[in-house]
Formats: sequence, structure tokens, C-alpha cells
Amino acid sequence: MHYDKLLISPTALARALDDGDVTVLDCRFALADPTWGGRAYEAEHIPGAHFVDLDRDLSSPVATHGGRHPLPDAGSFATRMRDLGLRQDHIAVVYDDSRMAFAARAFWLLRYLGHLDVRVLDGGFAGWKAAGQDATPATPQGAVPGDFAARPDPSLVATRDDLLALNRAERTRIPLIDARLPPRYRGEEEPIDPVAGHIPGAVCVPWQGFTFPDGRAIPEQENRERWSWLPNNATPIVYCGSGVTACVNVLSLLAAGHERTRLYAGSWSDWCSYPDAAVETG
Repeated sequence: MHYDKLLISPTALARALDDGDVTVLDCRFALADPTWGGRAYEAEHIPGAHFVDLDRDLSSPVATHGGRHPLPDAGSFATRMRDLGLRQDHIAVVYDDSRMAFAARAFWLLRYLGHLDVRVLDGGFAGWKAAGQDATPATPQGAVPGDFAARPDPSLVATRDDLLALNRAERTRIPLIDARLPPRYRGEEEPIDPVAGHIPGAVCVPWQGFTFPDGRAIPEQENRERWSWLPNNATPIVYCGSGVTACVNVLSLLAAGHERTRLYAGSWSDWCSYPDAAVETG
């Protein structure tokens, strides 16, 4: 799938806003300060954008298992999207200021629930401002309710049981990809979860490799080369710490032609919540 079906430039978004058939979601967030995204939105945002919060809107409450950011209830998420005016015939555009880390979660959720026409703003909010586009503190008023309906696609998710059922022979066609940075993958450090290491057999491909430090995606050909080691018929399963930044790798894999990628939504934080979980280090 080409970049122009997955990403949108600031100039193209400005044109879409003028046309009106677009719903923009501000997904800015900071794991170290969960209220930062809302404050940043209140200070300034893309005109017409609605704020969605990782914890409140893009996740459900944490339980014993399921990870630190379980998937939200599909019905509740659909209601929230309708309240924000998202229509089935709208382009949904998502953005953040964290190299797509949180915008990609919204991107994946919308696609998982059946809204396929969704793009990530290339370069994020900083890129929008660097392109000379306007920003505003004004909150959109009087949104016409949308008609978004949740239609979950179970083929896009993988569960812990799916991973446990994988045998060694299947790992070529169904590789398991860990999107965290190498020190966490190797178990040398673990700043968040109670257990360090990775799921046995996983390969480390850090999510940051899809973007430059300024949040713009790497060139399309370079992204294809990033995944050139995968067989054409591969159906990868990706995970990270809690099913958020792994979505950047889902986006990257889609752009490289791997449209049957699955997300282990609970990710490492779900895996290591079981006392009998197998762990590899190194």
C-alpha cells in the first residue's frame, strides 16, 4: 500500500480541511505525564481537530491481564467517534508529536473497527506548524453527529493463546516482531513492566525506524528495504510494551505491502502478567 493511502502531508490536509470531508483527531500524549496531551491541545491545535486521549478514548481500563493499554470497548469507541462527527465517507486524519507513536494507535483502531480511509499526518503537529499552517486554541463547536459504526476485524489481532500455539516451523511465515528498543528487548532494562526480556522467538525491529527524529516517515523505498527480510507471504505479529508503539510498525508494514499484519494488543505487559510466561533475554 502506497504512502499516499496511509500518510498525508500538511499541505494536503489543509486542502482537505477546506473541502470539509475530513475528521481530524489530535492524539498527542506523554506516558510520563498523561495530562500533557490535553494541555497541549488546549494551548493550540490544528483548526477543527478533536482531542482523543490514549487512556480514556484509545484504551479501556487496566485489569489483571490484557496489558497496560487494553483495546477500548468497540461500542464506546464508536459512540465517541460519532460524537466527534466521524462519518463513514470521511477521511480520518490522526496526528501527534511523538513520531506517530500515539497517532498510529488511533490509525490502527479505526482500521480494525472498519474505517479504512484513515491517514497519519506526516511530521505531526510540529510538521504542520513548520509548513506555515495555522493553529488555534479554539475547540470545535456544534459538530454534526457522525454515522461511524464499529465493525471489528478479528483477523487484525493476535492473542496470547495465538502466540502460545505458534510452533518453530511457523516462525518464518508468522514472525513475531518486538517493536521496543534493543535494551528492553534484550532485558538489560525495563522501566515500566515488572519483568524484563522478550517473548521467545521474537525479532527486534524498533518502531522508531519508520520515521526521522522530526516525525516524518522515511522514504518509501527505504521502508520497503526495512522489511525486505520478510517473505512475501508473511503474516507478521507485532507487539511492544502495551500495544501502542507497535502500531507504528503495523503502519510501516502496511506501507511495505504486508497487509495481513496482526497486532498483539496486550503486548509484553500482558505476556509478562502471567506467572508462567516464558521469557528470553539477550
